[in-house]
Amino acid sequence: MKSLNTYKIFIYTALPCEAKAFIEHYKLKKDLAVHAFAVYLNNDICLAVSGLGKSAMAAAVAYTQARYTSAEHPVLVNIGIAGHQHQPLGELFLIDKITDVDSQKSYYPSLISSAPCQRASLQTVSKPQSQYHESELCDMEASAFYETAVRFTTSELIVCLKVISDNQDSSVDAINAKQVSALIAAQLSTIETLLIQTSALATLITVAEPPLYNELLQRYHFTAHQRQQLKSQLTRWGVLSDQQALVIDDNDLVSGKDLLRYLESRLNTIAFTL
Repeated sequence: MKSLNTYKIFIYTALPCEAKAFIEHYKLKKDLAVHAFAVYLNNDICLAVSGLGKSAMAAAVAYTQARYTSAEHPVLVNIGIAGHQHQPLGELFLIDKITDVDSQKSYYPSLISSAPCQRASLQTVSKPQSQYHESELCDMEASAFYETAVRFTTSELIVCLKVISDNQDSSVDAINAKQVSALIAAQLSTIETLLIQTSALATLITVAEPPLYNELLQRYHFTAHQRQQLKSQLTRWGVLSDQQALVIDDNDLVSGKDLLRYLESRLNTIAFTL
């Protein structure tokens, strides 16, 4: 049975110690009816603890999005720890590129330009690493989080935040739950600012049918899922382009799928600011 609440923010952590500060700060209560994952709720926030690894994270995102009634454009956030060769323990990073080491696929979250923390790229691996990349952070869930999250909301509302928990001077073997909770709690104020900024963006995205939507439905065939993607992309265009008219060069576009790819490529050329 789905919850009757409309949750606007979904937070995903792999470990209970990563979730502890948010559960306490937002006074989240555990949903005792759920056994697949540990899920904590208040009126606006749904937090899920997935367990380690990509498969667990993907399952947690899909499960909570299916079970809990959410806003049409929810904010989805992955918060957790990551390793780096030399960055100091406790440093917070907003991830702007995620690479899955196994598949070599890369993902590029659209970011708030005024984010109050540093940005970094990140590699997602299947096993803990003892050797650190010279420039990129390393975790075990982010690629699966993003790949799944983008099915349920727009890229601008997907946030991946990582706190440094280990480096070449303090190995992954030295990590303990109490330390992780403390490192994340120390960044709570900055993380909350990011959540507020991203939630403000979500309110700008209208649920009304955007310009061209009905016209394009007449010109191309779309599945039900593709219709939702079309509405999302047209809405994103309006927000990111400051409501500029969208002129579509459709000479080479045959199907609805072709059009969605074309729109995504156009969206990727827009510099995003808030």
